[in-house]
Amino acid sequence: MKNSIKVFASASVGNVACGFDVFGFAVEEPGDEVVMRLANEPGVAISKVTGDDGRLPNSSAKNTAGVAVKAFLDHIGSKKGIEIELHKKMPLGSGLGSSAASAVAAVFAANELLGHPLSRKELLPFAMEGERIACGDAHADNVAPSLLGGFVLIRGYDPLDVIKIPTPQDLFCTIVHPHIEIRTEEARKILPKNIPMKDAIQQWANTAGLVTGMMQSDFDLIGRSLQDVVVEPVRAKLIPGFYSVKKAALDAGALGCSISGSGPSMFALSKNGETAEKIGLAMQGAFAQEKIESTIYVSRINEEGPRDLSRNS
Repeated sequence: MKNSIKVFASASVGNVACGFDVFGFAVEEPGDEVVMRLANEPGVAISKVTGDDGRLPNSSAKNTAGVAVKAFLDHIGSKKGIEIELHKKMPLGSGLGSSAASAVAAVFAANELLGHPLSRKELLPFAMEGERIACGDAHADNVAPSLLGGFVLIRGYDPLDVIKIPTPQDLFCTIVHPHIEIRTEEARKILPKNIPMKDAIQQWANTAGLVTGMMQSDFDLIGRSLQDVVVEPVRAKLIPGFYSVKKAALDAGALGCSISGSGPSMFALSKNGETAEKIGLAMQGAFAQEKIESTIYVSRINEEGPRDLSRNS
């Protein structure tokens, strides 16, 4: 059994346009790092948090990483002491699953440190508890892809039913993060309480079409299905220049473009890396027209999930 470990867990794109609260996929970057050590005193302690500008709590009972590890230790009946360093390598309130990445990195690290008593899928409920403390809801559309890797469908919660969907090898994701912040709680408050039947039917069709397109590597079908007629029209108002940025992505060759999670980050899917880079510059330029600086991330779908960085050190 190791005494210490360093783990990276990646950001994720939730909702994926038509799949509100049921779809998510992992990307290669950005992400969070956790350094974890066995401690002499029982319990979970957060010894350091960096990259958060002092905004995140150091109390393990209020920090997503600490809560996830405590739930894991309670489940396996361990009295081991755990010390956590959390290094935020991604922006908070970005719509990229920042709290999920912290929880996933921590619970994955704890499982590795204690001899791998549980499978990755069995770790999911504990990472979800971290999400509960972060935003009041133990949802899985960010923690599941970050933990399991790939494109994930959350079919149900009672019981928890999570399915990985195959994706085309040549599929690339472009994420552009404008340097503004949208809190998940605020983005949820503006969601419609009722949906017209016509919109519901279109959304269901797009959801099924996106899964089919992914499984059949049908890029045209993926593009036609990346349409959100329920949530995007409401949340687009929170992102300055949203429709100009989306148009810039599509004009540059994107299959589709929408909001990542609750925003403000936006994502686009494309057929190759060269196009993905071009799309990022076009989207960044459109944000610049709104006098908003932004950061571009380009990657394939991350099928690997969390990485043990201590193996390479």
